[in-house]
Amino acid sequence: MILKIIKFGLIFSLGVISSFLVMFLTNSEIPYSYGFFGQETSAPQDWISEDDIAVYNDKVVIFLKNPSLSKYAWSGSMKPVIDGDANGIRIAPESPDQISVGDIVTFKQGNALIVHRVIEKGIDEQGVYFITKGDNNDLSDGKLRFEDIKYVTVAIVY
Repeated sequence: MILKIIKFGLIFSLGVISSFLVMFLTNSEIPYSYGFFGQETSAPQDWISEDDIAVYNDKVVIFLKNPSLSKYAWSGSMKPVIDGDANGIRIAPESPDQISVGDIVTFKQGNALIVHRVIEKGIDEQGVYFITKGDNNDLSDGKLRFEDIKYVTVAIVY
């Protein structure tokens, strides 16, 4: 038992040390997570390459095809990632192949536009489907089709 604890401690320590080395050697920021028991959420894919971002002293320019700005209601369903004070930058996807698990999409439900994360993508007898869920919700929204998805959020500005 003690040997297992020592092995775990060594492996954990090596992981922490290697992540700090990566951070210092690549000049990258590393999100630190100390929780092992939380719900795993897939991250969105990288829609904007580093080459498409220009940073100046007085502005930031992101080169995107047909972007639009989105504002969010104070629903709490996507907390802590999105809330009412955030601004989103979104684009209309051109095909279902562009959308991946982890992406944050806007879809129409009745007269409302809902913003939730894709948690599953699959194919059934009707074709490609997506299952979405708010990060802060317990239940999914059920199956959506590509035609239901209006936008993909590619950036959030706080």
